[in-house]
Amino acid sequence: MTNISKHITLQEATESATALRMGIKNVPNELELEAMKYVAENLFEPIREWYEKPIKINSFFRCVVLNKAVKGSLTSGHVLGNSIDISGGNKIENKKLFDFIKTSGLEYDQLINEYDYTWLHISLKKTGNRKQILVIK
Repeated sequence: MTNISKHITLQEATESATALRMGIKNVPNELELEAMKYVAENLFEPIREWYEKPIKINSFFRCVVLNKAVKGSLTSGHVLGNSIDISGGNKIENKKLFDFIKTSGLEYDQLINEYDYTWLHISLKKTGNRKQILVIK
């Protein structure tokens, strides 16, 4: 099993029930894989180290066809490999993760509290990170 970081396998980062159901090959190209590794190493792993327990990956890479199938944003960072949706297992744990990320000093482009901490969306680019904190209700 190929890992893209200490705690994330490539399979986990590309897994999608929708892709399986619809027969979509959700495989990143070299540039997308490089972006995924950058997010995994520089954003996910420091969060995971602080949290000291597993963090569920709800969605990481989504090819264009899969992104359309799940009705993702046309400008979704998931398509570029620079966004990841995570969960600590429940809303209380997700709020802890959100508060840590917000105050940690970690570099990120977007930190989004989705649906009252149902999950968190975080993204990181190599340059031009905006440190946006958003809420989707």
